Amino acid sequence: MKNHFNEVEILLVEDNLSDAELITRALRKVNLANHLVHVKDGEEALDFIFATGPFTGREKENIPKVILLDIKMPKVDGIEVLRQIKANSETKRIPVVIMTSSKEEQDIIRSYELGVNSFVVKPVEFNDFAKAVSELGLYWVLINQPPA
Repeated sequence: MKNHFNEVEILLVEDNLSDAELITRALRKVNLANHLVHVKDGEEALDFIFATGPFTGREKENIPKVILLDIKMPKVDGIEVLRQIKANSETKRIPVVIMTSSKEEQDIIRSYELGVNSFVVKPVEFNDFAKAVSELGLYWVLINQPPA
């Protein structure tokens, strides 16, 4: 039985519901929101990625083409989610883009040490934010060539 969780292209991990809505709308404008799954915290993200908890039964082989990950979240923060993704042989090649309002140098350094593929500071201005999200989505879903 196939469900929409097995056709995910973009996993959005964002606890701020207005940011999540802006991101979804920006991706919808460039036709990239059809296979988007939004989870609200790091714990839910790990459950989705590793097919545990409420996502038990999801086919783990159907991994997202890209994960858009916030850093500052309840339960499990984005740095820990990134660490677990990159430490696992089945998930370490999934591109992870951190999208955060944090400009803290330690967050940037730690993210790259753990293997993040891109670190983007969310623009404050709505149009800039929407444009950045659209460009990120187009690049990681349509242009980037992942290993087979």
